[in-house]
Amino acid sequence: MERPFSQACENNKAPILALLKTHFSEVEQVLEVGSGTGQHAAFFAEQLPHLHWQPSDQPEYLSGIKTWVDYAALDSLASPIELNVDNPWPIKATQAIYSANTLHIMSWQQVEAFFFGVKKHLANGGLLFVYGPFNYQGQFTSESNARFDQWLKARDSLSGIRDFEAVNTLAEEAGLELVADHAMPANNRSLVWRKSY
Repeated sequence: MERPFSQACENNKAPILALLKTHFSEVEQVLEVGSGTGQHAAFFAEQLPHLHWQPSDQPEYLSGIKTWVDYAALDSLASPIELNVDNPWPIKATQAIYSANTLHIMSWQQVEAFFFGVKKHLANGGLLFVYGPFNYQGQFTSESNARFDQWLKARDSLSGIRDFEAVNTLAEEAGLELVADHAMPANNRSLVWRKSY
């Protein structure tokens, strides 16, 4: 089986890595929710060898992710596990959770379920790192994001670019405090929260 490939993952991995080196410098274990192709898992596990990286996704993506795990051949990179935010998560607790380009392809109900899972499984003092496009005060930050949102809704009417304020409210309800909001290339953001209780 050929390794799946996403050009977006290839484009954004270096800018994201620069932030992970700072925010995850004292973290030892990370659960990636929605590993997609598996490219990020392989790249970040190689570049951040102090981390134990646990990829996860829905069943149809696991074999593709496994090809990247096998290719990387790193002791710190685990085999992918099945995780659907609508169902109980197959972990107990983790020091950090990472998720890229996921909230806008979920329904809002699934976004709520994601933060419920974070509340339940992120250790106290742990970090949540989310990458993707967000609106602010109900406004798109670029014309390209507006077009992207139209494309998302045409594909799945329940998906779409999320409002930062609504997402941050869910995070706060899950016991998280925003510690960073980084502007990223291609009109994306990297949001980092710490679990305070």
